[in-house]
Amino acid sequence: MAMRHSVVTDNKRCRGCTSCIKCCPTEAIRVRGRKATILPDRCIDCGNCIRVCPHKAIKSVGDSMDILKEYEYCVALPEPALYGQFHHLDNVDVVLNALLKIGFHKVYEVAKAAELLSDYERQSIKQGPPAVTPRISSSCPTVLRLIRMRFPKLMDHVADTILPMELAAILARREAAEETGLPPERIGVFAIVPCSSKVTAARVSEGLSRPVLDGAFAIRDIYLRLLGPMRELEEVEPMSSAGIMGLGWASCGGESTARLGERCVAVDGIENVIRMLEEIEDGRLPEADFLELSACTQGCVGGCFTVENPYGAKMRMKGLMKGQPVSRNRFTLEGADRDIVRRDKQLQYLPTFVLDHDREMAISKQRRIQELESHLPGLHCGSCGAPSCHAFAEDVVLGRASVDDCIFKVRERMRTMAGKEEADDYLPPPFRRCQTDTSRR
Repeated sequence: MAMRHSVVTDNKRCRGCTSCIKCCPTEAIRVRGRKATILPDRCIDCGNCIRVCPHKAIKSVGDSMDILKEYEYCVALPEPALYGQFHHLDNVDVVLNALLKIGFHKVYEVAKAAELLSDYERQSIKQGPPAVTPRISSSCPTVLRLIRMRFPKLMDHVADTILPMELAAILARREAAEETGLPPERIGVFAIVPCSSKVTAARVSEGLSRPVLDGAFAIRDIYLRLLGPMRELEEVEPMSSAGIMGLGWASCGGESTARLGERCVAVDGIENVIRMLEEIEDGRLPEADFLELSACTQGCVGGCFTVENPYGAKMRMKGLMKGQPVSRNRFTLEGADRDIVRRDKQLQYLPTFVLDHDREMAISKQRRIQELESHLPGLHCGSCGAPSCHAFAEDVVLGRASVDDCIFKVRERMRTMAGKEEADDYLPPPFRRCQTDTSRR
């Protein structure tokens, strides 16, 4: 069964411009019949296509606030990136108090869970180096899915910890059950997230066999609901439970800083992440102990669900950290409870790019793809609706496209039928042969 992704297309807005197919890091988008379609098994919910679509035809969808009505007691889990969206905010408590005004009964900061994870990692470092280095952060669901799909050899490098929002959900539900006496299933726990990949992760966890969240709301939707209540607050009760280390997770480099390690590398942007993973796979980065990889520019503050420019949001986060304690939380759980921060299932390879489960058939298809690709122009123009000539050849062999979808193949057929060079006139100007080429023929 295909995964339910949060990145979707709007056919009414889509004009088939092919802007999206070039930016997808896993070649998950095709344009057919002047409409963009997403191959669900290849999508990693990175949101790149959302940013580049000039017609706003690709969007990411979080849960509706109406879902709160299904539970007797609702807990909000705000990601620290939320705080960086508000101009002139000098107190996180203003946001936390306002969340109680829009339908939530309790607030548990994801930044607090981030500090617990950071302390757990610091304790692990003291116990000795990991078996495999460099360790790769497990905090970005997009990166996790990318590794499972394109870099399966690096799955052993990924840290075995769960997402901060998942740890926050587990601890928040426990606290709410103790405070209210309600059974856990009647308590709704909802994350307020900066990106589409975390909405998907709330539905299908990469590291847990069962999801621990009941839903996820986009920061941009909650932002609009909070503006009024934040202005109307008469008293602000102290609610913040995280310090500099927890708030720092909002931007790239924050997790590395919280580990207090010296040989850490922080990388943001999906293209840079892919380049870094390729270098690790080739064994060209042996000196680093830890890699913090964020699919979005500047980390979570640059997610596709955010409102503000990521650089401005990062600046505001730095302002909020001033005067805060370094950390307010320590990981003190012992025994079986200590494993609460660890995945309960192993990362599994996603055979997305497997041509056929039968080896002989896969080899045969690969040869046909190579043969067809050798007869294509190699311009990767995208006019066929695929991001590259190789992807188009693969689509043809797998039955997702026809050879005639390539405009250059159509030109060849017209030449054969008409026996004239004027077939070039039917191509867009950038692809027509110049006069010198014509004279050579």
